Amino acid sequence: MFSVLSKQTGFRRRSPLPLPFERSLRLLLLFTLVFTLLTGIHSLAAESKKTEVLWDTYGVPHIYSQNAKELFHAFGWAQMQSHGNLILRLYGQARGRAAEYWGEDYLESDRWVQTMGVPDRSRQWYDRQSPTFRGYLDAFAKGINAYAKEHAELIDDEVETVLPVSAVDVLAHLQRVLHFTFVVNPDRVEDISEEQSASTAFGQKMGSNGWAIAPSQSASGNAMLLANPHLLWSDLFLWYEAQLTAPGIDAYGASLVGIPVLNIAFNDYQGWTHTVNTHDGWDAYELTLANGGYQFDGKVRAFETEEKPLKVRQADGTLRQEPLIVRRSVHGPIVAEKDGKVIALRVVGLDQPGALEEWWDMARAKNLVEFETALQRLQIPMFTVMYADRDGHILHLFNGQVPVRSQGDFESWSSIIPGNTSATLWTKLHPYRDLPRVIDPPSGWLQNANDPPWTTTFPPAINPDNYPPYMAPHSFMEFRAQRSAHMLAEDKQISFEEMVEYKHSTRMELADRLLDDLIAAAQQQGGELARRAADVLSAWDRKADANSRGAVLFAFWQQAVDFSNLFAIPWDENAPFATPDGLADPTSALAALESAATKVEAAYGALDVPWGDVFRLRVGDMDLPANGGADDLGLFRTLWFVPSEDQRFEAIGGESYVAAIEFSNPVRAMALTSYGNATQPDSHNRGEQLRLFASKKLRPVWRSRQEIEAHLTSRDVF
Repeated sequence: MFSVLSKQTGFRRRSPLPLPFERSLRLLLLFTLVFTLLTGIHSLAAESKKTEVLWDTYGVPHIYSQNAKELFHAFGWAQMQSHGNLILRLYGQARGRAAEYWGEDYLESDRWVQTMGVPDRSRQWYDRQSPTFRGYLDAFAKGINAYAKEHAELIDDEVETVLPVSAVDVLAHLQRVLHFTFVVNPDRVEDISEEQSASTAFGQKMGSNGWAIAPSQSASGNAMLLANPHLLWSDLFLWYEAQLTAPGIDAYGASLVGIPVLNIAFNDYQGWTHTVNTHDGWDAYELTLANGGYQFDGKVRAFETEEKPLKVRQADGTLRQEPLIVRRSVHGPIVAEKDGKVIALRVVGLDQPGALEEWWDMARAKNLVEFETALQRLQIPMFTVMYADRDGHILHLFNGQVPVRSQGDFESWSSIIPGNTSATLWTKLHPYRDLPRVIDPPSGWLQNANDPPWTTTFPPAINPDNYPPYMAPHSFMEFRAQRSAHMLAEDKQISFEEMVEYKHSTRMELADRLLDDLIAAAQQQGGELARRAADVLSAWDRKADANSRGAVLFAFWQQAVDFSNLFAIPWDENAPFATPDGLADPTSALAALESAATKVEAAYGALDVPWGDVFRLRVGDMDLPANGGADDLGLFRTLWFVPSEDQRFEAIGGESYVAAIEFSNPVRAMALTSYGNATQPDSHNRGEQLRLFASKKLRPVWRSRQEIEAHLTSRDVF
């Protein structure tokens, strides 16, 4: 018999159970204990393998997953929660069926997408993805569909017709954004067809600032990076901020809405940003028609022709059919016809389907070698790359798919090209080794503000004479770029706080060049109105802060003056921060000042009206005074404005996403998405960061689990 010791008495007592039963009971208890422990361990393991989306107070999703496929699924889900209506509308346009879904307003969009062959090519791109990455794209699309199914009440009825979406839609959207908006777009084609400069067609839709600061220029001895893209505050140009964490990746940054990877990002080791570079990745060829075809190398060649009728939804819900006949030459699709001649469009990279996977691998890189290994694929058709890392390296790459051309310079290839000869038809692209690139320059800093690569740092680190003259223009350094380089060159030990302060600079470089001459002309030659204007400009702080008085008058003057013949001293690459300078024609400049003063006083009742009274930030119900302004004024803090009905101007784009990163251990970072991280009507994150933007503030980036949990608003678990 089994005996136990009584704790109360200290005497032994006999077990009331026979020995066989007692042994059975002991085995049962042991089994139960083991089962409980194993079940608990299994439950903990299962819990740890769940994919989570942790939403912080600014609507930024922090996604944690045990595998990449589930990470992509959750990223699709998260983007739908923040931008569902917009994403479905963008995917509908990328299909070339938007007019079928939503009517006549989308017909031109469908014509462009179908003429460019986006839907058919996207199916080809899908087949050419690596099997693993194809699975990731499928998962992203499934995440979109899963959210729409579970939260159908939050999606607008009119965009639900796009569902379900597929990975082909994702690739079509990518292609429409990259190749047929950024590389080339209908406005640029129309302008060149009308024999206007192709460069002016960019207007104020795309821009950026990017800085990389080496340890030698950093007050802390750590490399730093500034990401600051400038795009419109609507449509396919919106940025979406997120953190993606899974085995092999822990990256924070931003993607363009509907894109399944981060386009600008950093991790614990390195980071990069993009700027729109002076990249020529398309050409318009003029063809001469002959006998139903076109002349080429002394012969007549037939067009390749395809009928692609478009459906257009009518007000009563019925569909009408709109004919579309797509003609293609050896150059590409025909996009315009006039006076017996047609224009064919040739675009780089349409056989390069790997941009998304390249960005994915850039975000996973842990050092410069791994990062450049991804870059060398050259799947991303354009964009300057500005890079910094924990090892102290900084990099500027004039990234892009640049055609190998037989002759000519950048300007000549920006015009209409004769298409009757194979001598002008490019078929190859420059390899990575041919692109302008600099690593760790002696200056300790790199910058790009959409200027050519030759002015990325001073003293110059890239010699344009070492590259084909068509690679990038050899031209005037724009004032925003000058302001950018000026700030970096003046400070030999830049702290993180100073980098953020410089980011918010509203000083007008143009005013520093011209204001003294303009004031002198007004005081010496002007009438009463001109002298009063001169007094206002003399007292002005030369900034475009909300309370700056004189900035409105100067901006109106800049719009009134003949900018092409303004300067007495032209730009000199040997004096990049001091030229151009001086007024070439003080008399005409004075006349423009009097005209501007008349308009300002009539509209606002005073010549010294504060900048923020006239230039406004308006998103939803918010109406705030703006600071910052147009590139032409030499403003690093860029905003693009359009007139509103109340004689004010409201921002429609410019400063979009900002990330300031110091590669310390741990990494230090602050960020801002100017218009907020959501557009869904039910989201409280719509426009919520605009007040921070108006106050020239960034918010801390929360990357550690502890920080995120401390600022958590909700959690999704899959």
